[in-house]
Amino acid sequence: QVQLVESGGGLVQAGGSLRLSCAASGSTFGYYSIGWFRQAPGEERAGVSCIRSKDDRSVYADSVKGRFTISRDNAKNTVYLQMNDLKPEDTAVYYCAAGWGTIPCGGRYASDLGRDDDYDYWGQGTQVTVSS
Repeated sequence: QVQLVESGGGLVQAGGSLRLSCAASGSTFGYYSIGWFRQAPGEERAGVSCIRSKDDRSVYADSVKGRFTISRDNAKNTVYLQMNDLKPEDTAVYYCAAGWGTIPCGGRYASDLGRDDDYDYWGQGTQVTVSS
């Protein structure tokens, strides 16, 4: 069982930065790929970025490439999402999720952010609001 807790969301002006954290419980954290997803009002949840277990390979959605950076610290059981140059369209609830092994992140093709059912555990979400 893995429990995930997101933090770091908030209100920021366009062009600003935030760093989201996803803290996980459990001793097998390093075996999980971790994904960040977001859901804006009236829209479906979509993958933003993920970082794979074993080799820390990262994948990004086209909309955030060059602005967001994902990283993990296995010693702290934490994954970070550094978000720079934020835009109003980045406004959403952000969720982190954990999926066993490498399939959830880049497992089927290079830009694969995984499907919802690739991930076994989900956090409660943190709100990010970017004002124009």
